[in-house]
Amino acid sequence: MTIPVLPWAAAALLLALVLWRLDRAVRSAAVADWGHRGLNWLDGLNRLFCRHWHRLQADAVDLPESGGAIVVANHVSGLDPLLMIAACRRPLHFMIATEEYHRYGLTWLFRAIGCIPVDRSGRPERALRAAARALERGHVVALFPHGRIHLDSDPPRRLRPGAAWLSELTDTPIYPLRIDGVRGQGKTVLAVVPRSRARVTAHPPIQAHVTGKRDSLDQLARILDAARVESPRQDPI
Repeated sequence: MTIPVLPWAAAALLLALVLWRLDRAVRSAAVADWGHRGLNWLDGLNRLFCRHWHRLQADAVDLPESGGAIVVANHVSGLDPLLMIAACRRPLHFMIATEEYHRYGLTWLFRAIGCIPVDRSGRPERALRAAARALERGHVVALFPHGRIHLDSDPPRRLRPGAAWLSELTDTPIYPLRIDGVRGQGKTVLAVVPRSRARVTAHPPIQAHVTGKRDSLDQLARILDAARVESPRQDPI
C-alpha cells in the first residue's frame, strides 16, 4: 500500500511554519546580549518560557547600561535564576556551588554564560576574587545571600556578606530582587515544571561602599527575608 504524499508534505510544511514562527518569537523576545547568537536565542526562549508558562510579572530592574553591578535575590527554588535572567536586560553571571556547576550535562552551559563556581568546602574566597574581577570588567554578577534555598517558613538564616563585601571592594551597587509566587518552592530542577504565578519585585540599589557592610546587610535582610531582620554572620559568601 502506498502512502499518499500530500498529507506528509502538509505535515512537514505545518511543522516548518510552526518552527519558523517560534524562531521569530524567540528572536524578538531576546533582550540581553550574551556575545553569542545561540546564547541570545536561549535568552529569548527563557523569557518566553517565564512570561507565558510561569506567568512572570517583573518590575523593570534599573541596571546601568554598562559597568559592573551586583544582583541579589531570595532563593526559593531552582527556577529563581531563570526568573532573574528574564527580569534583567543584561546578562547575569551567577555565583553557584561547585557541585551545581559540575552537574551532568549542564557544565557547558554554566561555563558559556560565565557562571562562577564556589567551592564552599574549600576556599570560597577564590570565587569572590573571580567575581570582583568580573565586576571590574563591567559584568553583572548575581548571587543568593542566603547561600542555598531558604523559604520564608524556614528557621531564620543570616545573610552571607559576599554581596556587601564585593560592593565595598569594587564600589559597585547592589540591586535586590524579591521572588514570590513560585509553585515548586524548595525544589531545584523539578521547580521548573509546575506552572507558577511568579513575581519579581525590584528594589532601589544599595551602595555598600557608602553605607557600610553591616547596614547594607540589614537593608538586604528587610527586602529578601520577608520582614525578618537578622544580624549578619561573617561567612565568606
